[in-house]
Order: sequence, then structure tokens, then C-alpha cells
Amino acid sequence: MAIPLADITIDPPVLLAPLAGITDLPFRRLVASFGAGLVVSEMVASQEVVQAKPMARARAELGFGEQATAVQLAGREAYWMAEAARYAEGQGARIIDINMGCPARKVTNGYSGSALMRDLDHALTLIEAVVGAVSVPVTLKTRLGWDDDLLNAPELARRAEGAGVAMVTIHGRTRCQFYKGRADWAAIRAVKQAVRIPVIANGDITDAATAGRALTASGADGVMVGRGAQGRPWALARIAHAQFGATAPEIPIGDRLYEMIVTHYESMLKFYGSELGGRMARKHLGWYMDDVTVDPALRREILTATCTPCVLRLLRLAFGSAERVAA
Repeated sequence: MAIPLADITIDPPVLLAPLAGITDLPFRRLVASFGAGLVVSEMVASQEVVQAKPMARARAELGFGEQATAVQLAGREAYWMAEAARYAEGQGARIIDINMGCPARKVTNGYSGSALMRDLDHALTLIEAVVGAVSVPVTLKTRLGWDDDLLNAPELARRAEGAGVAMVTIHGRTRCQFYKGRADWAAIRAVKQAVRIPVIANGDITDAATAGRALTASGADGVMVGRGAQGRPWALARIAHAQFGATAPEIPIGDRLYEMIVTHYESMLKFYGSELGGRMARKHLGWYMDDVTVDPALRREILTATCTPCVLRLLRLAFGSAERVAA
């Protein structure tokens, strides 16, 4: 099942979620190389990217010639959202995604993210500004509602569709749940029934089994995977194979796993610079080690070493002949 959005086709309909500090350009490229249908940038603060704040620009960086890429914008003012959308489109974004689901207090206290679900009239001004600013498709990511007393995702989705949004992704929790409890995939069905545009289910989808249950419960057209891809950049491709008949990915083991990890590590050093890149890469190296038997002392060395040649030597010791648990 492919999802057409203007001149873009999301095939397979398995998407990488925007994850702060994780879905940077090196990681998006790696996930896409295994066969994701769409990869989404980290959330970018609209005013910061327009005002050329370096880290915001880095989060929005797509590289030229990238396919199936989206930039997610957050903000509370229509002017800055529109200007940021224009910038991202100019950088090569194929899709602009609007964040109305982030539950973090530093975001909602600024009346952005999921706080916008408490004022749908204002939320619509942002959507209309972005849709009017760009020629690429605009999508929306949100939650079921602010809390159990304000489950207004169906209404927001319906109004967003009327404003020109091409697809909506629903995380199956309210804002007040943050990431606690379990995602309510069945509640997403009300959104699917409220609109004609594609609906993507998100939340607690980590593998083919959970993806299948989410699709059945929600009636959604596809799924979005976040934390399930950490340390498993092939996870989306495995879901796509199991649920949508896409080509099965080759899971790297042994030397191939080592080579993939080194390539990812070196791409982060190139993208961020050696010092910052080395720090940013540690979380990924830790996730890669989670399913491999690595001596605790060696693990600590890898995650604390600051010398690039030292890290590469230690990675060879940890992964050179490692067998990984396929998941």
C-alpha cells in the first residue's frame, strides 16, 4: 500500500518519527538506506531556523538529492512558521510536517507542540500559513488530545484537511500522558473516520507484530516508528516487509555490522565536527551494543573515549565478529 502525496509516493507506508537529538541527517540517511518510506527530521523551532541559529539549521539540514525527506516545524506564530517552511523547502525538503504533538513542557509552555490542541482556531492559522507558503505537501503530527477531557484529534484533523494538509499522523496518547501507559491505537480510528486524507498511526510501534496490531486497531494507512529504530536502523524495513510486502532487508552481522556502525560514526563526526559528533554518537553506539554481548568494561571505554582512532579500535573489538539479535 503506497501513499501518494502530490508528486511524492510514500512507499512503503512506514515512516521514521522525528526524535530530538536522534533523527539527524546521518541517522535519517542510514534508516532510509534500508528501505523506509519517509524519514522526518528532528523538530525544528521555526523562528530559530529563520534567524539562522546553527543547531536549528543543522536539524533542518537535508542534503541535496535526498529522497523521501521531511522537515518538522514547531512554533506558535504564523509568520515564523511560514518563513521556516519556505526555508526548508528551499533546502530540499520534499514535505513540511507541522508539530502539534510534542508534550515537552519547554515546548508547551511556549504555546507550541501539543499545547495548540487547546486552541484549534489558533492552530489553524499556523496550518494555513504553512500551506500557503510552500508548494510541497504539508502534513501534521499530533496526539489524541490534550487530556482525557479534550480528545479533539478528529476535529483538528478534519479542519486541517480543509486547510490543505495532505496527511496526518496521530500518536495514540494525550499530551498529559506524555509517554506513560500504552498507546491507544483503537482511538486513532476516530481520526481515520473523520477525514479522507491518509492517517498514520504512531506510538509503541517497535516491530512487525506491534505494527500489525496498530494497523488493525486503528484502520490507519501506515505506521510511524520512533524509539523502535534506535540501534536498529533496519527496523522500519522489517516492518515494511512483514506488513506491506516490501523487500526483506539484509540485517548486518559480523563485519558488516561493524562496517555499518563505523560508517554511521564517521558520518556523525563529519556532520557535526569531531568533538560534538563524538558526543552525539555515543547514544547510538550504546543502542548498537544493547543486543550484542559486550564486556561492560569495553562498553564503558567505547562510551567515554574521546580519541577517534581509539573509538574505532574499540568498536572493532566489540563488533568485529559480533552476531546481533534480529529485531
